[in-house]
Amino acid sequence: MEQPRRQPKVSFKHFLEKFPEVPLPITLAEEAHHAFSQKNDPLPLPMIERFILPIEEKPADELTEFIPCIRIPDTHEFHAIIYWRAMLLSYEYTLATFNKKAELIDKQVIAGTFSQGPLLTNAVATIEDDWMIYVVSGQSRTDQASGFDATKSTATKFELLPEGKIVEQI
Repeated sequence: MEQPRRQPKVSFKHFLEKFPEVPLPITLAEEAHHAFSQKNDPLPLPMIERFILPIEEKPADELTEFIPCIRIPDTHEFHAIIYWRAMLLSYEYTLATFNKKAELIDKQVIAGTFSQGPLLTNAVATIEDDWMIYVVSGQSRTDQASGFDATKSTATKFELLPEGKIVEQI
């Protein structure tokens, strides 16, 4: 009888090491994931299964891809990472915060490109060195030649709090 294969043990410390600390401010725009995928090692499947998939609301399929982007420096009491997720017609930058025990504190999609029928939404985020996150998003229609519609653009502001919560500022 064949012994079941043991899953390799993956540590939270090794998972965090896949996300290099990057000085702030930083802007996450549509094509930034290319630079991250060239500089950062890919996330091994056991790390995705242990630390990313349990916090995702949407299931992953064989076409889903995850790329480690950055770790926010000087968080002290928690860890803050940003990863990119590619799915069919949706590309998202997610900010996720974890406590020292590798438990999720909070997460928020802060940038990306999302297709909703004929609407294409593109959101760009800038994270400042004071942990304020400014998100500007705009929409265009894929079924019209007019392209981007400036009247449909929005600005949202989030703040990463010292305990790792991500709150929208109004």
